[in-house]
Amino acid sequence: MRLNLTPLLPLIEEMPAYRQLALELAGQSNGIKVAVLDAAKSYLIATLYHTQRLPTLVVTAQPENSKKLYEQLLTWCNSIQVKLLPEPDSLPYQRVASDTSTELERIQVLSAFIDQNKPMVNPPLVVASAPAFMQKTTPYSDFISTCHTIKRGMDIEPLKLLGRWETMGYRIESLVELPGTISHRGGIIDIYPPTSKLPARLEFFGNTVDNIRLFDPISQRSQTKVPSITISPATELLTPRLHNQQELEPVLNALDLTGVNSEVSQQLQQELVMLLNKQRPGNVQFYAPLFNTDSILSYLPPNTLLILDEPVSIQTAMEALDAQAEALRTEQVGRGELPQNFPRPYFNWKELESTMKQQQCLMLTAFGIAGGEPSHQLGFIPAPSYAGQLPLFIKKVKQMLEQKHRLILISHQASRLSELLDEEDVIAPPLTEIKQPPLPGSLSLVQGSLAEGWVMNNETYLFTDAEIFGFVKQPRLIKRRPVSYHKLSIDMAPGDYVVHVEHGIAKFAGVITMSTNSSEKEYLVLQYAAGDKLYVPTDQIDRVNRYIGASELPPVLSRLGTQEWTRTKQRVKESVASIAQELLVLYAAREVIPGFAFSPDTAWQYELEASFPYVETPDQITVQEEVKQDMSKPRTMDRLVCGDVGYGKTEVAIRATFKAVMDGKQVAVLVPTTVLAEQHFSTFSQRMDAFPIRIEVLSRFKSPKEQQAILDGLANGSVDICIGTHRLLQKDVVFKDLGLLIIDEEQRFGVA
Repeated sequence: MRLNLTPLLPLIEEMPAYRQLALELAGQSNGIKVAVLDAAKSYLIATLYHTQRLPTLVVTAQPENSKKLYEQLLTWCNSIQVKLLPEPDSLPYQRVASDTSTELERIQVLSAFIDQNKPMVNPPLVVASAPAFMQKTTPYSDFISTCHTIKRGMDIEPLKLLGRWETMGYRIESLVELPGTISHRGGIIDIYPPTSKLPARLEFFGNTVDNIRLFDPISQRSQTKVPSITISPATELLTPRLHNQQELEPVLNALDLTGVNSEVSQQLQQELVMLLNKQRPGNVQFYAPLFNTDSILSYLPPNTLLILDEPVSIQTAMEALDAQAEALRTEQVGRGELPQNFPRPYFNWKELESTMKQQQCLMLTAFGIAGGEPSHQLGFIPAPSYAGQLPLFIKKVKQMLEQKHRLILISHQASRLSELLDEEDVIAPPLTEIKQPPLPGSLSLVQGSLAEGWVMNNETYLFTDAEIFGFVKQPRLIKRRPVSYHKLSIDMAPGDYVVHVEHGIAKFAGVITMSTNSSEKEYLVLQYAAGDKLYVPTDQIDRVNRYIGASELPPVLSRLGTQEWTRTKQRVKESVASIAQELLVLYAAREVIPGFAFSPDTAWQYELEASFPYVETPDQITVQEEVKQDMSKPRTMDRLVCGDVGYGKTEVAIRATFKAVMDGKQVAVLVPTTVLAEQHFSTFSQRMDAFPIRIEVLSRFKSPKEQQAILDGLANGSVDICIGTHRLLQKDVVFKDLGLLIIDEEQRFGVA
């Protein structure tokens, strides 16, 4: 559950400088300059958004600043209307494949500003970095002219509707699972607008829209009936459709191809033909400046509040990007790779500055603004730092409470702080949320994370882990990429070995597009023995999986048109039946054999877990608790932990390992390769460096003398944790008291 600090926003009303600022903004004053502490900027912006109820666009200098501010605003605002405008995936003039999710996120932001023309809609609060702010986008008139609403009872020809949506950037698929896709089955059309939480299913009776239902994109089951659905574009690059080759000439004539390489010129013409026929080349964003001529400022409603976070830094960042892009442009024109008059894909500072002056603008700075003093200086100062000196911190807390200061502590270690405060007779139960503004002289202890604390009006003290412990867990800024449900099981690159459920082992050669029945479709190309090839439609991708073998040696490719794969599957079925029988015997034994019940967590366990530098995901916390529950029971544990790379499986293993060692048990970590063994040794060592634990790695990288020393340590108990490959399974490896076995990437050790 995300931390919600919205009830703290009214506290700023106690500050006279803020009240004066709010009055000026209500009076539509422009060009207001405010000096405010960096740590308090998100609090100020959230308060203005909450009280003014205006569409708001916040511009920062760098992408990392915008992402950090966005995360903080989600904590202070708790609104689905807080959005991040992503920057381009490439530098200007670069020919690289564009990311569909980036484009869809930008469409959501543009639509949010347009929706302000409708009554009773919460205003958007958008954060954009300088590169995102500069990028040219769809002309406002084109965007709003394509937006439309489909209502129940409306008469419209289904095929005509599909054609219209294709011109808006929607892709025809067999199943609608991702935003920006449509499908057609008889009298049913499915569509997933980027601005909708769920896709919609339109049921036609003839040419009449008989029903509109939202449906689950995973199960494909219909859910709620709705009276209408609003359709926005699915691309930021809206282009006219060509009816004949002559219509391409004005587009090409607008480009000066003098000096352009013949090969590049031919590619330009071919890809423009594709684009104007509603086929998207991989580097589609390269062509955006030929059609996109507006900035995001064109989309802002008249009452929008524009907030510039450090205007001087924003201008510097824009000018630096402009200089870098111009250098790249000059280089490409010189090599004949770019037409001389190819339009810029962005606006520079001077071009945007004149438009910004027409908006109600608030300029924030931490140190004053060059060219004049700030109109307002808000009374925030940095919160005092204690850097882990908890006795001193608790002593100060008691003093501040006696002085009737308002204290708010936001920490990932709220339970630990609560116990320490309780020992000093300060009652502060950890809270999961704040429901109302706290009173002077009160202490609120909240479980959660915030980047930095501050002191407001010398009365309200906000402390975070940064001030209390000297560090803050970093959130994992994972880009949310829409992924088709039936494509989740595959992650392949050309050259990888794969298995088709019906045709056997092959080598993946890539994806191609082929035309069938006047429509284009993508196919996986699988290479089999004797040069045979199989083309698998991407809507059948669930029938193909990566090959996982017990050996590092490449597998033997199957032959198409033979019974070889059928016989292989039959042998595997018989083998699986045998393995299943063995497992039944094993698990029956597990039920009756007593195991070791591990003790409750120690203080050191809390310290190790608190030192994890990232915010734990909800799944990570759940799995961690389930593993601990298993370990605390007096029976043998057997648990499988699954998850993608980078989602925290190793951290779960580290915490379980530490818990076992704290009870005097040894731990073995079995891995399939020596490289992985060394990686785990480094990770485990770094995480447990502060504790008296001996960790060793047993692999072929160790000399016979070093291996013998480790074996002696395992036998006498001086080695607590041993990470190793198959070497750990040999007969000369004897543990004094093995309490936990962790097998990493179990599938790579073979089926059994």
